[in-house]
Amino acid sequence: MSKKMLKMVTKKFKAHLIDSHNQHGDETVIITPEALRNLTTALRDEPDFACEILADITVVDYLGHKTPRFEVVYHFLSLKHRHRLRVKVPLTEEACAVDSVADIYPSANWAEREAFDMYGVVFKAHPDLRRILMYEEFQGHPLRKDYPLMGSQPRIPLLEPERPDTPVYPPNFGDYGPAKENV
Repeated sequence: MSKKMLKMVTKKFKAHLIDSHNQHGDETVIITPEALRNLTTALRDEPDFACEILADITVVDYLGHKTPRFEVVYHFLSLKHRHRLRVKVPLTEEACAVDSVADIYPSANWAEREAFDMYGVVFKAHPDLRRILMYEEFQGHPLRKDYPLMGSQPRIPLLEPERPDTPVYPPNFGDYGPAKENV
């Protein structure tokens, strides 16, 4: 069933198709960034596709191995037709931005924020594009392959002052077990 969907997608979006393949049952299309919103809308709305679920969004960094450097990867699922489709959108380091699909698939909201935070991919027209895993003052994007392994980040002030009655963690359990009581 997924091969049939792959053929329909490649036929419908031929003008924006960079490549497509079916390796080991993984149907994949690689499209231009300009076609992303039209493709995702078609995957959701057209009965032949009926992809109700955007399961995941991730980014792959091909630093030194492939050009363009980044690929934003989307995984779609149709429960009705029982098929999957992987959509890849290549991005250069200089133009590391793509349209947001959070208004089409609400599940994209946090996944796009994570991709922005970890890789620096900008999702244009995202409703709340800010860091989600790292603190706002964090410099750089830690999952990029050129992120320095050694170094330091700016320290930030505590949001609340430490209280003297705060317990010390982990508690001292002696010989790595629960406290023994004298009987």
